[in-house]
Amino acid sequence: MTDLLAAEPARCAWVNRNPRMIAYHDQEWGVPQHDDTVLFEFLVLEGAQAGLSWETVLNKRENFRQAFAGFDPQAVANFGPDDLARLLADPGIIRNRLKLNSAVENARLFLKVQAEFGTFDRYLWQFADTSLGQPRPIENQWAHWQDVPARTAQSDALSRDLGKRGFKFVGSVICYSYMQAVGLINDHSLNCFRHP
Repeated sequence: MTDLLAAEPARCAWVNRNPRMIAYHDQEWGVPQHDDTVLFEFLVLEGAQAGLSWETVLNKRENFRQAFAGFDPQAVANFGPDDLARLLADPGIIRNRLKLNSAVENARLFLKVQAEFGTFDRYLWQFADTSLGQPRPIENQWAHWQDVPARTAQSDALSRDLGKRGFKFVGSVICYSYMQAVGLINDHSLNCFRHP
């Protein structure tokens, strides 16, 4: 057993033994995402996480995917009162009325951003590192997980802009987590095998 544990690569300190957490960390967290459906998925999931652990959300992710039409923003934008009642009755997801209402309204606003910028991806990545002209991930160099901030100037800017557009559950702390999740920020610690 100790040989098996010794063979495990070094990971960020927040990763526990939950296979979903390990897979998420190893394959998704900090990986640049440019697919609008994926970007919408994480917008919904990060909003659902508010006040809860990411593990709780991750354990319900597949249920969320089914309940939210594969995270198709157009489909979710068309959700009505019957859909909201269905969501509130679904024990497989986080049944918070404010969060569920905001997910539907955020889908409508997401479509407006797509119409304005061509894609949500084009809008979002302007909040990454643009110092060399083309947007690229912000590559941090954290020695310890405790050094990672809860928010930054970039997440403040994204939060302010989304808020002005009417999005809900997009405070700066949620936006920072969102930016980490979709790869605008790479916060893998220096000792993690996923650090660049």
